[in-house]
Amino acid sequence: MRPASGATLAKFDGKGNKGIDIAGRPGDPVIASAAGKVVYVGDELRNYGNLIIVDHGNNYLTAYAHAQVVLVQEKQSVTQGQKIAEMGKNPAGTPMLHFEIRKQGVAVDPEPYLSGKLR
Repeated sequence: MRPASGATLAKFDGKGNKGIDIAGRPGDPVIASAAGKVVYVGDELRNYGNLIIVDHGNNYLTAYAHAQVVLVQEKQSVTQGQKIAEMGKNPAGTPMLHFEIRKQGVAVDPEPYLSGKLR
């Protein structure tokens, strides 16, 4: 499930962009793309701002960066479609959500998963 409703600003390239950037407005809802358990909430990773990482099992994690407001906490279970944050701005001041999927720790292109081509 797509974590925000806006258009894609930047696509995955595996190098400079390890996810996708989704347009929006500050305060727009950010939803969990799949059910899982929150394993990280914080702002210690440079250029990610307020970051939420959800473990979905089967070696899959999702990351939601640049949250203006975080609505979940570590160890909390979330359901698919649950609002977990409100969109904020990236370090350049652009309102957006940066979204990543990691499979076995490696960034993969989110688009095939969000479109239902991969599961």
